[in-house]
Amino acid sequence: MTGVAVCGLEVSLGGRRVLHGVDFAARPGEMAALCGPNGAGKSTLLRALAGLLVETPATEPRRVAYLEQGARCAWGLTVRQVAALGRIPHGDTAAAPVARALAACGIAALADARVDRISGGQARRAMLARAFATEPEVFLLDEPIADLDPAAAHAIMALLRATARAGRAVVVVLHALDLAMRYADRVAIMQAGRIVSDGPAAAALPAAACAFGLAYGVDPAPRLLPP
Repeated sequence: MTGVAVCGLEVSLGGRRVLHGVDFAARPGEMAALCGPNGAGKSTLLRALAGLLVETPATEPRRVAYLEQGARCAWGLTVRQVAALGRIPHGDTAAAPVARALAACGIAALADARVDRISGGQARRAMLARAFATEPEVFLLDEPIADLDPAAAHAIMALLRATARAGRAVVVVLHALDLAMRYADRVAIMQAGRIVSDGPAAAALPAAACAFGLAYGVDPAPRLLPP
């Protein structure tokens, strides 16, 4: 299996430079998180890795699955039908990959429910199941745990980590830095269109604090613990 990468990437949108000489590689067997403040260029970089910008070559849709930020399905499809859209790149209607995707994302019991009549978090997992049904080598996911409750967010992050461990390349855009540090192998911090830090998750906090303009230190306040 192979990943995807960009080297020295420069991107301008609407006449404004949004990425400045960015180098980034998504590697098989690794889960990488892209973190940083709003407008840092995270989603643009993910789109570039997916081959959706004029500056980058198109990717093979059977090999690379991309989930955009805020992805929704407005049609009255069932959850199973939404997940089955992930088979379009393969040109088949194979049921087994769809069933595996629904089970992996924890929504097998909702297979026959209309996606426009379930909760936002459940609908988000249906869209993620669509990516899993493709059975790609590379997952590029923009805020895949938005709308999820804390337990579901941990479950999906654990699923993505296990997916990477199975040999896939997984890249997630996250604002939940605590989850990125807990589950990702690697965290890249972006600021003003540049990657200012890219390394092991455990070493990400100082650069993240600087990028977000927050203090860095020990906080003894009580908090929810992961399952």
